[in-house]
Amino acid sequence: MGQQQLLLIVLGVIIVGVAVVVGINLFNANAETSTQDSIVSQGTNLGAMAQQYYKKPTSMGGGGNSFAPAGSNVVTFQAFWDNLPDNLTSSSDATWTQSLGSGDSTVILTAQPKDGNYTWSVVTTISPTDIISRIQ
Repeated sequence: MGQQQLLLIVLGVIIVGVAVVVGINLFNANAETSTQDSIVSQGTNLGAMAQQYYKKPTSMGGGGNSFAPAGSNVVTFQAFWDNLPDNLTSSSDATWTQSLGSGDSTVILTAQPKDGNYTWSVVTTISPTDIISRIQ
């Protein structure tokens, strides 16, 4: 083989190698974005359920326009959260925790991704009229 043919083969191998590496990086970036989208969607679903609890009268097992209702016969949001199915509070993508925000009209749900390579979390803030998710 001539010098020119060997050079073309080496150049072709380098180009293919670079293309493979770029493809793998794009796949990993797309997988991370997909996971973020999935967790945000889960947060929106949990937020809608929390808003239903908030608006439901206490006599029907809801919060009566409060996430922290007073009274011994009232189902608290913590009890509501504890009774959710496990597949809602811990999915294949993330594990969710909840805490009350300022006052009794805000709940904050935090999702930690189960993939240890991800350094971000999703924080979903729920109020009576809004569900806001942020990736932090």
